Amino acid sequence: MSVSLPALVMLGLGLWGLDRGGMWRDEAVTFQVARRTVPQIWRLLHGVDAVHGLYYLLMHAVLGVRSGEVVLRLPSVCAAALTAGLVAGLGTRLVRPRVGLWAGLLYAITPIAGHYAQEGRSYALVAAGATGATLLFVGAVRSGSWRAYGVVLGLTCWLHEFAVLLLLAHAVSLALARVGARVWRGWGCTAGAVGVALVPMVLVSRAQSAQVAWLREPTWTTAGGLLRTFLGPTDGVYWACLGLAVVGLVGLVGRRGEVTCAGVALPSAVLPPAVLMLVSQVSPLYVDRYVLYALSGAPLLVAAGAERVAGVAGRLWSAGRPQRHPRPAPPPKTGPRAGSFLLPLTGVLLIALALSHQLPLLRGDREPGRRPDDLAVVARVAGRQVRDGDSVLFMPAQTRNAALAYPGAFRGVRDVALAESGAGSGSLYGREVGAETLLRRMAGLDRVWVVADRDLLAGHWRPGSPVERAKLAVLAERFVPGEESVQGDVTVRLYVRRPAVSGSSRPLPAPPRPARS
Repeated sequence: MSVSLPALVMLGLGLWGLDRGGMWRDEAVTFQVARRTVPQIWRLLHGVDAVHGLYYLLMHAVLGVRSGEVVLRLPSVCAAALTAGLVAGLGTRLVRPRVGLWAGLLYAITPIAGHYAQEGRSYALVAAGATGATLLFVGAVRSGSWRAYGVVLGLTCWLHEFAVLLLLAHAVSLALARVGARVWRGWGCTAGAVGVALVPMVLVSRAQSAQVAWLREPTWTTAGGLLRTFLGPTDGVYWACLGLAVVGLVGLVGRRGEVTCAGVALPSAVLPPAVLMLVSQVSPLYVDRYVLYALSGAPLLVAAGAERVAGVAGRLWSAGRPQRHPRPAPPPKTGPRAGSFLLPLTGVLLIALALSHQLPLLRGDREPGRRPDDLAVVARVAGRQVRDGDSVLFMPAQTRNAALAYPGAFRGVRDVALAESGAGSGSLYGREVGAETLLRRMAGLDRVWVVADRDLLAGHWRPGSPVERAKLAVLAERFVPGEESVQGDVTVRLYVRRPAVSGSSRPLPAPPRPARS
């Protein structure tokens, strides 16, 4: 009950609104890459997205059975449900079943857990692997058998390399437990094996670091936002959980050689985000989804604090009751006492109250507009307005994601800038022609549909690619915008050739020179 109920609640919340009607850009990458052949995926990983390689191969098998938006997200839903059950298992093993029940339910109702349960990306699977590895870590400290722990953590790190930061959290847990040399030796050999197995991933992904060049240094505001995300976005839930988490720290250090709930939960929740934020002051790498797996420590601390508060309240209640003359002991009863259900039930009801406070956030998160973009809407607009034989220009190349995720809406159109498909070129969005070739192709067009980043067209940022700058230059020089359909960050806009001015014949703009390094 203490493990299955949180898993079922998380499963229900994950399935609620799963078919929100559209993929956003990152999900679309998963969708289009996972449907390639294994050799094509392998070729892609040599140039980009190596950190997601194992996930793409897993999704290749899933989408090979049935392809669709809901199927794309189902592995994340199942992984989130498993994580809630594993959190409950940790609380049960480290404290008692009702603490596991409360911790698992708290994980299930946390909005960020529900958000990534409905993402067609690897982060919910990483969280499940990391939580499972932590549960195996607790067992290995007691049994001395580290093999299963190493295998699960190694696979989790190959799902996302930043899961390796969990090793630091487990090292601190061992230090707080004051374990002996035998435990340190067993854990150290396993941690070394995990690190060595991850070296190829680190070397390849380091060469692909340009993919995260858009990240910025995290600030104290970032850290405060993550804390609120972990403990509860609404004020009432946040302050209640923060207070209980502080109380839960009372048991940080237990008996020598034994890990405690707080001794496992606090390092797991704090160290991975803190270390990644510190590293990001030098080389920005931090995004909250990269450390989603750290969330599992927060509900464990809150539940442990609730257990301590309940224990103190029970003792105070017993001490305050008037003493009565002793009566003969009643005959023993079989089965659980009714009072044994009262305290767990009270905790469940309070968690249900917290869920009701956060329900508007959960409901809003299931709307497509809560994601950065909705490529299905872009595809529907293109499907209504763009006809067979029309020319389409994607600006920048990443907006081609809409056509890759929903190819039916763009069937029969001419992709002006495309030289080779993504699958054929071993890239995410395809290889585009050079600036000179693009200008020659555009010279023969009287009209072209542009699927573009709205901020790019508005001049709010300047692309570094010569091809992207050539697209902007030729549109400004030879075309005027016509009808437009704006859908969030991406716009679908028709451009028609500018009327010729009598007596003048201006040549097409020269292709821009590449920026100096």
